[in-house]
Amino acid sequence: MDLTQEIRRLEDEIRRTPYNKATEHHIGRLKAKLAKLKEELERQRQKKSRGIGFSIKKEGDASVFLIGFPSVGKSTLLNALTNARSEVADYDFTTARPVPGMLEYKGARIQIVDVPGLVEGASRGRGRGREVLSFVRNADLIVIVTDVFNIDKIDLIKKELYEAGIRLDQKPPDVIIKKRDRGGIKINSTVPLSIGEKTIVEILKENRIHNAEVIIREDITIDRLIDAVMGNRVYIPSITVVNKIDLYRPELPDDVIPISAKEGINLDLLVERIYQKFDFIRIYLKPPGKKPDFNEPLVMRKGCTVADVCMKLHREMIKDFRYARVWGRSVRYQGQRVGLDHVLEDGDVLTIYA
Repeated sequence: MDLTQEIRRLEDEIRRTPYNKATEHHIGRLKAKLAKLKEELERQRQKKSRGIGFSIKKEGDASVFLIGFPSVGKSTLLNALTNARSEVADYDFTTARPVPGMLEYKGARIQIVDVPGLVEGASRGRGRGREVLSFVRNADLIVIVTDVFNIDKIDLIKKELYEAGIRLDQKPPDVIIKKRDRGGIKINSTVPLSIGEKTIVEILKENRIHNAEVIIREDITIDRLIDAVMGNRVYIPSITVVNKIDLYRPELPDDVIPISAKEGINLDLLVERIYQKFDFIRIYLKPPGKKPDFNEPLVMRKGCTVADVCMKLHREMIKDFRYARVWGRSVRYQGQRVGLDHVLEDGDVLTIYA
């Protein structure tokens, strides 16, 4: 039995097995084995594949990838939001490679990338799906694009992304696994757990972890525990938009943005939502002995440190760094001397001494 057949067998067995406390550890073991086999199958496919993957140079303060099935208006949306000129036509697969453009908004430079269209089965390699999905893992934000005639495709797109190890709008599992040489598996949790210790042990052993200290800080599910063990998932925020509402206006959930890229309807709402997703903050640089430059703030992400600013200005700056002074909400007193690990806040004024 080859890997593909074994994967199908396990998927069928999981579907047939009723979930309850008595079968929980068995299902956990099956799912852990299934995740390993899928990873092994992907490695084999990558070795056999002679195709060249996609790549672009990341520019700006953050990157947004437009993901969707063909002919839903991704290229039109890119052209409407940025200075790009992505080819637009009334047939499928017009975009054969990623096309980047730059959106400038509230001082932030946001790279928008039109990604080649997905098809059902992309996570299994259909339509260069593996190359596309591997490329998408580099996004800072995913915008799922469909149109009023293909609203049902939203769940299919999310399924393909999930199968490719892309977790939308989730945080990484709050689980720490410290492998040891001996002593078996010791489980410590800071919250009550819905799954049993036997299930946790089965999942770990299926991944050849027989001695470890496991610290769990959330009510973990089987799938999220497997994600934590595998360690190769990416966690990316997302926005969903439905295009072409100038042709037909369907009822949509509140978290879906209706737009018309062609007519410019609700594009200002989409841009503002993209901006809000990044939690941008503005840092004003003040050269030593001079006044701060309030006209051109340095746009950073919330939670950034002085070290992050140094890296953005010049990679060599950290090597020569001595100290910094900060004026603003992140310090106890104005002009406070800080180090590289100091966390900055919106509106801070920063002087770096090197």
